Amino acid sequence: MRATVGDRLVQHGRVVGQHDKVAEIIEVLGREGTPPYRVRFEDGHEAVCYPGPDTEIRHPESQY
Repeated sequence: MRATVGDRLVQHGRVVGQHDKVAEIIEVLGREGTPPYRVRFEDGHEAVCYPGPDTEIRHPESQY
């Protein structure tokens, strides 16, 4: 998994009825775009994230 600042991190819900969580990557802490990432969620909360298998990276050009 590789990302750059400005990409979107989408954590898919794990159970029925659980919504996806979307965050903007604001800092890449790993080498050459690898995790961990500092992210900002839509509610303004910031966290350091090591994405799991239920997560995808959406680059700006593929968001539309």
